[in-house]
Amino acid sequence: MLLILENPSVVSAVDVHPQDKATLSEFKSKIIDPGPGLASWVGSNCSNWIGITCENPTGRVISMELSSMNLSGSISHSICNLFSLQTLFLSHNNFTSVIPPCLGSVLSLRVVDFSHNGLRGLIPDSLRRLKHLRELTLNSNRYLGGKLPMWVGNFSRFLERLDLGSNSFGGEIPESLFRLESLKYLDLSENGLSGKLDGFHQSLEVLNLASNRISGTLPCFNACVQSLSILNLANNSLVGRIPSCMSSLRALRQLNLSNNGLQYGISPMLVFSDKLLALDLSHNQLSGPLPSKIAETTDKSGLLVLDLSHNQFSGNIPLKITELKSLQALFLSHNSLNGVIPGSIGNLTYLQVIDLSYNSLTGSIPLNIVGCFQLLALILSNNGLSGEIQPELDALNSLKILDISSNKISGQIPQTLAGCRSLEVVDFSSNSLSGPLNDAMNKWLNLKFLSLAQNKFEGTLPNWLFTFPFIRTIDLSGNRFSGFIPDGTFNVSKSFNNAAMSGMNTEGSLVSVKSKIIQISVMVMDRNELSFAYGLFSPVGIDLSDNQLNGEIPESLFTLHGLDYLNLSYNLLVGQIPVDLEKMWNLRAIDLSHNYLSGPLLANISSLQELISLNFSYNSLSGFVSRKQGYWRFPEAFTGNPALCIEVSAGKCQPPRIPALPGDKFRDDMEEGPISVWIFCVTAAVTFYATLIALFCWPRSRNYILRSKI
Repeated sequence: MLLILENPSVVSAVDVHPQDKATLSEFKSKIIDPGPGLASWVGSNCSNWIGITCENPTGRVISMELSSMNLSGSISHSICNLFSLQTLFLSHNNFTSVIPPCLGSVLSLRVVDFSHNGLRGLIPDSLRRLKHLRELTLNSNRYLGGKLPMWVGNFSRFLERLDLGSNSFGGEIPESLFRLESLKYLDLSENGLSGKLDGFHQSLEVLNLASNRISGTLPCFNACVQSLSILNLANNSLVGRIPSCMSSLRALRQLNLSNNGLQYGISPMLVFSDKLLALDLSHNQLSGPLPSKIAETTDKSGLLVLDLSHNQFSGNIPLKITELKSLQALFLSHNSLNGVIPGSIGNLTYLQVIDLSYNSLTGSIPLNIVGCFQLLALILSNNGLSGEIQPELDALNSLKILDISSNKISGQIPQTLAGCRSLEVVDFSSNSLSGPLNDAMNKWLNLKFLSLAQNKFEGTLPNWLFTFPFIRTIDLSGNRFSGFIPDGTFNVSKSFNNAAMSGMNTEGSLVSVKSKIIQISVMVMDRNELSFAYGLFSPVGIDLSDNQLNGEIPESLFTLHGLDYLNLSYNLLVGQIPVDLEKMWNLRAIDLSHNYLSGPLLANISSLQELISLNFSYNSLSGFVSRKQGYWRFPEAFTGNPALCIEVSAGKCQPPRIPALPGDKFRDDMEEGPISVWIFCVTAAVTFYATLIALFCWPRSRNYILRSKI
């Protein structure tokens, strides 16, 4: 109805012109349509033809809108016979052909969108004949590339939008694009384009050149000071300082200069307007103190996202940052910041994410932080923080991620943390926490990752420890736990019992075993709101090593099909290794070394194709182990079991050799070899991707990433 009101020449009841009808039938014959969409192309009434708009009274097709219909096949050359066609949308389908060169003969075209397909080849030179084209969108066709045509900046004086992002274009950006006066929106991101940035001579509103090979220094964008709203130059090779003249970009809402080689301090003259919503300068070599004032702010406007992580900033966290009242995500990790966390951070009542990890911050976690009552992620790992976990932190009852690992925090886990029922990722590892595991943790029903490793916890393991329905990783290594491993509770976790849900890398990368990856997505919804999501990528595993556990290993533990790793080493465990070990189909690594396990090896591990590390050393295993059982793949795994004999050839076995210093040789071999002795340890080092998805809110849907690795 709106189309008809805006263009009276379009009438829904008009019949499709006979020539265009024949053309559409031929076009349809080249397409695979799994849905009902093109089945409507019958009869003559244009209003019944899905995606087709006709002109009155001629019946000529003027618009084809077939986006997101799961179509595949090739784009037929017959489409070029639609001589009156003005808008052509075939985006978000599965077309795999080249762009028909004859499309340049459809001189009436104003808008062409072939994005998100599998198109290949080059942009045909014939498109330069489309003198009235306003929008050309070809992004996300990975096999579409070659050199960017030199004519692309001067073939149409009406061109307002050019989107060639996420393709395979190379060479330098044609200089003509810097001077095309009509251009408002330019996206050439995620290609292989090189060269230096010229000063753009038009009033651009959106410029995205991220993820290319652009070098040189940053220009001032003088021609865009009143228009440029979104500027993304991330993941290039830009150097030098950030010029203070960029603060003259008064319309700027999002600025991403991350992952470049920018250096030096930030000038105090660089203060952005209160229109700036997101600023990402992460992954550069910026140094000096954090800027005391980086953007204007009012009660109703100002920065929502600030990411200065992965630089060389030093000194204290300025109090001015805690005056950014609209701030919802703050990333300052991987710098050299010192001093205390300012208590005034609690004034930022809209904060959803705080990441101050990998600095040299001292003092305690300020109690005022509970003022950030909307907080979803609090990451303070790898600092010098001390004191105790305050019971008042239970006020953060929306918290999903709490990581205070690798600090000097002492005391016990407060019972009040039972109020943090939303917790999904908890990492308290490498501190000086003590006491037993209290029942507060039992209330964290959404828990996916728990690490209390390298602390001073003691007492017995509670029966509820393995009953979290969504748990992927439990690491209690390096503590003083004693007693039996609780039995009969392992079948609750979906991850433990379903190999298909494993998070392990199929390439066997040790990084995926040694660390967790949290990918945080922060989407700017409007001027005042973010949406938060995250993905957890960690191995599915249990690590109870380096404790004082005794008794037999529960047989049910060896029936968990989903486990990637199991580490029970350096305990006081006795009994036999159950034959059910061969049922752990997804197992990549297992360490039962340095216990008092005895008896023969009955399990056959020859079917465990994913297994890359096995360590049963320094136990009391005995008997003959045949070659067909598969253990021959791990000749160093049985050191310190003198009564055990591993078959090396038909009928001949070889007892494991004993090193001069028991235990040292095995550790040395593992550390120097391709698999570290710490393969089972989910380390305190957290790989963390703070990702702002769709931060740059183009008129179409697209993801742009601001990353911060911890």
